[in-house]
Amino acid sequence: MGAAERQSEASDPPVRRPDPLRWVWYAFGGRLPAEFRGWILYDATSRWWLVRHAFRALTQLAVPIGLLVLFLPGPVSLRMFTVACGLLIGLFFALAYSTETIEHRVRRAGFPPGLAEGRRARAAQARESAGSTRRHQANARRAARRG
Repeated sequence: MGAAERQSEASDPPVRRPDPLRWVWYAFGGRLPAEFRGWILYDATSRWWLVRHAFRALTQLAVPIGLLVLFLPGPVSLRMFTVACGLLIGLFFALAYSTETIEHRVRRAGFPPGLAEGRRARAAQARESAGSTRRHQANARRAARRG
C-alpha cells in the first residue's frame, strides 16, 4: 500500500448518497460535486460494486433499448429478440471493462489511481481469511464431536 493510499484511507470523506436525479447523471458518466466523493469511493469498493456497475450499465442501456422497442419495424418477437441481444452485448462490454471504468470514476473524483482496486483486493482477502478461519473452526468442532 502506497503513501497516497494510506493517506486517502486515513482521511476518507463522509459518505453522502446522491439524490436520484444526480445518480442518473452519474450513471450516464457525469461528474458529481465534491460532497459525494465518499459515496463514489464506497460505490467503487463495496462488496457489491460489480452489481452496482451492472445496474448503472442497464440504466445507460434503457434509453436505446426503449427506442428500439418503440421504433424498430417488424413483429414484436423480432423486436424483443433484438432487444435481448442488445442487452446481452451491452452488459458483456460493461462488465468486461468494469474495473477500468470504476477506476476512472474514482480518479475523476480526486482519488489516487489504483485505490479502488487495492481496497477491493484487501477486502476480498480479509473475507477469505475470515471464511478460512470459520471453516477451520467448524472442522475442529466436527472432529471433537467424532472423537
